[in-house]
Amino acid sequence: MAKHEDDETPKKKRKVGSTLVWGLLVLIMLGLGGFGVTNFGGGVQSIGRVGDSEIEVDDYARALRQQVDQMSRQFGMQLTLEQARAFGIDQQVLRSLVAKTALDNETRRIGISAGDATLAAEIQKMDAFKGAAGTFDRETYKFALDRNNLSESKFESDMRSDIARSVLQGAIVGGFAAPKAYVDTIAAWQDEKRSFSVLALSEADLASPLPAPTEAELKAVYDAQIDAFTKPEAKRITYVSLRPEALAPDMAVDDAAVKAAYEAKVSDYVVPEKRLVERLVYPSEDEAKAAKAKLDAGEATFEQLVEERKLALTDIDLGDVSKEDLGAAGDAVFALAEPGVVGPVVTDFGPALFRMNAVIAAQNTTFDQAKDALKKDLQLEKAKGEISGKMEQISDLLASGAELEDAAKEAGMELATLDYSAATTEGVAADPAFREAADAVQEGDFPEAIQLVDGTIVALRLDEVIPATPIPFAEAKAQVTEAWRKEALAAALAARAEAIKTEVDGGKALGGFGIVSASRNLTRDAALEGLPPDVIKSAFQMKEGEVRALAVPAFAGLIRLDAVTPAATTGEDAESLRESIAIRAKRDIAQDAFSLFADGLGAEAGIVLDQTAINAVNARMQ
Repeated sequence: MAKHEDDETPKKKRKVGSTLVWGLLVLIMLGLGGFGVTNFGGGVQSIGRVGDSEIEVDDYARALRQQVDQMSRQFGMQLTLEQARAFGIDQQVLRSLVAKTALDNETRRIGISAGDATLAAEIQKMDAFKGAAGTFDRETYKFALDRNNLSESKFESDMRSDIARSVLQGAIVGGFAAPKAYVDTIAAWQDEKRSFSVLALSEADLASPLPAPTEAELKAVYDAQIDAFTKPEAKRITYVSLRPEALAPDMAVDDAAVKAAYEAKVSDYVVPEKRLVERLVYPSEDEAKAAKAKLDAGEATFEQLVEERKLALTDIDLGDVSKEDLGAAGDAVFALAEPGVVGPVVTDFGPALFRMNAVIAAQNTTFDQAKDALKKDLQLEKAKGEISGKMEQISDLLASGAELEDAAKEAGMELATLDYSAATTEGVAADPAFREAADAVQEGDFPEAIQLVDGTIVALRLDEVIPATPIPFAEAKAQVTEAWRKEALAAALAARAEAIKTEVDGGKALGGFGIVSASRNLTRDAALEGLPPDVIKSAFQMKEGEVRALAVPAFAGLIRLDAVTPAATTGEDAESLRESIAIRAKRDIAQDAFSLFADGLGAEAGIVLDQTAINAVNARMQ
């Protein structure tokens, strides 16, 4: 007889089949929207078995679809099954199902199962089955299962198996501990600190300037890096456009409309004088006066007064404010002609000191000064409206079979040609809508009118595809020269670094060759501004006192390891680090042990897979 968990299994083990695990299972199941959950394989019910336990077709199909959808979300696009299989998704799903079925087979063999009371308690906890009152609702439960073509018996049977499997898993993974030697070794490696000095070299540190390249040297670089001097494959596109800027000068705008636009935005044109101000509030006027006295006597800075109030400068910053914004403090603050502190002034928040940091002069742009720019803005807006009204006319012209050249004449559009590639980002090709259309257009496609972000109407046609073509040497010579110079400089700096290292090893001071920057007590994951990660990496490969020449992309110079500080073995931070390492190690060991256990169960029970059934499922999911 099967052992029921509510009868004989210890209460501690019952916790393993947690509500969280089942909550996730139900959400996944409901999210599949009933994808082929019944009789997916027609007459074939399983794709194989482990021991006496079948791997059902529907379970494989559901798990495979779930993994494909998850990968699609990671890629930001819907992948086909074939694309996902290229990453081995189907094999991952099979391995997971084989391991799961091996566990199911073992729980049945040794008699672990979930009792009715445990099963009912888990189901009633699930949010997916709760009604409007927030408690388990029988009709909601039945509806959710029906919507996904699941019978109650099937769902509850699967749930019993999962709870039993969780009990077995809990028994296997419990009790592991991270070896002390492992934790000690990782902590010592991870928290070790290094202090080192860096001499970064530049072209100015070379003993002599770089020579001018010969023609032969440039030609060698051109031939060796021909891909860098090749124009990418491009689409030669003819397009017509109707731009608001082209129509705007002809748009009639009366002076009254311009004046109204000015009045509507007068606050942008007439800006009162402002000040950059900070306000430090005190509980009482006596405390504010005492603080001001300390400041005037030079006994404290304004920043120190802020710290005494346990505040930061960001907490008291008012930004740029007008005299009216400051209320009672306005006169005092605006009486200052240069930065300073006034107060205390009684405010709605209490007595306060005000520091003025800068004067922002008033701005007064008159109507006469602004009217030309305003008129152009109004003309442009009017042109956009005019263009929108022509969208239908242009679309009809193109739909009737008119060539772009004819449409240009009839609708007053501009005609142009463009060699477009992914690298083309100027002019009309900077607009995402144009780029999308240019990427999609194929030879023989009929032009369609599209509207760009700025209101421009465009229609385009693919004339031909221009293959990738090397730029002639003479035309690319400036780029080739820059590439040669980059290589030559890197080689010269690397040689200079080695020469300096030889002299330093011979007893000369590193500082005698330039400015040396010191970095102290850095860990392996530190980052140095302006220096590549190779500098840190090298420092942690060196012996104390060693000097190393380093030449990598974007850096050439020398590193001297000054000191090695072993990881701390005591203290709160050290204990926290060791605990974190131990937790991760324990989890990893438990996962590995459980995987080996599941693999062993499968090997012992015997694994049989029906490749024909698997292929049938894959074919149905294409």
